[in-house]
Formats: sequence, structure tokens, C-alpha cells
Amino acid sequence: MKQQVIDTAKALVADDKGLLAMDESNPTCNRRFAKFGIPQTVDARRAWRELIVTTPGLSKAISGAILYDETIREQKKDGIPFVRALNDAGIIPGIKVDAGAKDLAGHPGEKITEGLDELRERLAEYFQTGARFAKWRAVIAVGDGLPSPSCIEANAHALARYAALCQEAGLVPVVEPEVLMDGGHSLARCCEITETVLRAVFEQLYAQRVRLEGLILKANMVLPGLTCPTQESVDQVADATVGCLLRAVPAAVPGIAFLSGGQTGELASARLNAMNVRFKSRLPWPVAFSFARAIQQPAMGIWQGQQANVAAAQRALLHRAICNRAARRGEYTAAMELPSAGRGEHTRALGIPSPGQTKFAVSAA
Repeated sequence: MKQQVIDTAKALVADDKGLLAMDESNPTCNRRFAKFGIPQTVDARRAWRELIVTTPGLSKAISGAILYDETIREQKKDGIPFVRALNDAGIIPGIKVDAGAKDLAGHPGEKITEGLDELRERLAEYFQTGARFAKWRAVIAVGDGLPSPSCIEANAHALARYAALCQEAGLVPVVEPEVLMDGGHSLARCCEITETVLRAVFEQLYAQRVRLEGLILKANMVLPGLTCPTQESVDQVADATVGCLLRAVPAAVPGIAFLSGGQTGELASARLNAMNVRFKSRLPWPVAFSFARAIQQPAMGIWQGQQANVAAAQRALLHRAICNRAARRGEYTAAMELPSAGRGEHTRALGIPSPGQTKFAVSAA
């Protein structure tokens, strides 16, 4: 395996930064646009993605951006490709390469992620386009009798084959086995399933001769289901999540980047912060973030598809990125979300000039 892959994996979790997942499929992006009355068009999607990749100072908190197939081929209005714009900003371009989760035959309620066919050729093309890492997401539902051993094994095997092909192509695989938050299961049940899934994934990674030093694990936090009547505290979630990971994730992995999985931006930041406050000095790998909606959602609501709102939306996007970098340092507080307290200090600490407005003032404008 090329040393470049190992170096890139380390760079993706260096300097207390994290990943920005902007790899939503076109249908998913359109659904999010619809909630805000934004036109669901190619031009609107391109404009939104340009807003993200041109956000001033974003590289102070974001190390890599996961793109979608349409996005990696797009350009800014001035003709500069998004990949070049990201590189120029100091952000590593990545690419989502799976073809989505489909029904698993013979297993009602369960999914298998597809996309291995011709993946080798697609990875070679993405590398030539400028991507230096890739992402593949498997989804594991929790319910009565779910997940089945067959579902876990099938998805773990696909993740491992994908990872091996990525490393062959010179790309860092981001391996994402997501135990879904949907349902009424307890935190303890989520912990049990997450550990089982992670053990299966790493067993398959070993079998497919994937070098652990050259991958990033994108993991779910250990959380109770959304409809579970007992919702544990931030510290209890941190304890359960870190304990689970310590039992299942080898120390050779360069880093773990959590998905947000439907959490609010503030809660995702608070839980990540608690893990770093309580455990950072004792962990064998850094725990970072790879958030999509938890970073993008406030900015999209401000943008509303209007060019006049771009600067305000970019400030909101940067704010959430800064909050998550602070969480990696164990320095995030609720005060960072207030109009007056904390924001300027953290922005200046990252070397980013203050825009002179708070997020709440921007939102009301």
C-alpha cells in the first residue's frame, strides 16, 4: 500500500479537524431543499455546493470534504472545478462511492449496500479527478429480531471489499457501518449491536488484507433509539460510546470520525466534546467528526436559495464547523451557541477574522 494513503488518513484527523459530509444524493438534496422552498434543480444544487466550498476559513476546522458524483464534476461560476477550489483552500477532496442501501433479499426490514460492480474502474477515475479518499455507508436497523447475523456479515464483507479496492487505487477508505437511531431500543441495546457490528467489520477487513493504518472508521455514537423513553445524558452517551469503541476498534486505526445520524448540531457537538473531555488523553485514536446535516442545516435555512444570503449562510456553516473543532479539543460549551458569549474567542483562536455578527443576528436578518 502506498505511504500516501497512510499519510492522507492521518491528515484527515490531524489538528483537531474533521470531515464535512456534502455527499447527499440528488434526491436527498432535493428533499432538503423542498423543506426550505429552494428550487430542486441542477443549478440550485451547484450554487449550494459552491457556497460550501468557498466558505472563507472553512479549512481551519475542516480537513476533508466528501463529495457526490455530480459534485466532484462541477465547477464554480468562474470555471474553477470544485476539486481544485477545495485543494486551494487546504481541504482534501473525497467521494461517496456506494450505490445506496437496497432491500436485502430474504431479510424483511434489512438493507445491503450495493456498488461493488465496476468499483475498481470508478475509483481509478475518481483518483484521476482529484479525490484522495472515499466513503461507503452500510445501514444496520435495530428492531425485533434485527439485525440478523446474515445482514451484519453481508454488509461487513462489502465494506471490506470496498476498502481493499480503495487502498489499491491510492484512496483512503472511510468505512461507515451505521447502526440507525430509528426505533425504541435502549442505549444498552445500541451498544451491544454496535460492538457486534464493529467486530464483524474488522474481522472482514483483516480477511481482505486491508491495512488498518490507511483507513478511517466513520462510526455512529452509541445512542438510545429516537423513541426510547429513556434518553441518557451527554456524559452517559460519551461513556457508552467510548467503552464500546475501546472493546471493538484496534489501536492501529488512525482515527474515528462520528456521523451525526440525525442529531441536532448542538447535541452532536456536546456529545463529541464530552468524549474528548473525559477520555481524550487515554484513547489510542483521535475521535473526530464527519457531519452532514449537523453542520449544513442551519446554513441551508439561512440561504433559502438566495444569492443575497450567501455570506450569512457561510458564517453559519463556519460557526458549526468551529463548534465541532472546539468539541475535538474538549472546549465546546453551550455558551458558543449564544449571541454574545464565547464565539469571538473561539473564532480568533482559529485565526479567523470575526464577521462582526453573531449567528443569531444573521439568522434574524
